[in-house]
Amino acid sequence: MCHCLSCLFSAQLVELKNGETYNGHLVSCDNWMNINLREVICTSRDGDKFWRMPECYIRGSTIKYLRIPDEIIDMVKEEVVSKGRGRGGTQQNKQQGKGRGGAGRGLFGGRGRGMSGTGRDKKQGKPQGMKNQH
Repeated sequence: MCHCLSCLFSAQLVELKNGETYNGHLVSCDNWMNINLREVICTSRDGDKFWRMPECYIRGSTIKYLRIPDEIIDMVKEEVVSKGRGRGGTQQNKQQGKGRGGAGRGLFGGRGRGMSGTGRDKKQGKPQGMKNQH
């Protein structure tokens, strides 16, 4: 069995939300699941019409279903394990407060509107920037 990427990607099936299906060689894919296929056969929703196209672009938001060979999934899993991390960084970075969102996420810290200081007004004992409500 050949292990080159062009052979592994040969059996791609994409079903769109409108019911059309596309079979072809996967050329590229991005983070939004927009994909480029080459040597494509498109099948109509009813399955009674077929088109052959040299290449096509499919926007990720229109995709309902994507069939990927098990060999590709296994290859990606091995790649993630070999790099030693998955999504969100290493466990060591998360324990040190360097993960997503940054360090020091306590009272009024982290994401959101930036307020300097500890978040409490020393004189009035209430959050800074808060107005008196009458």
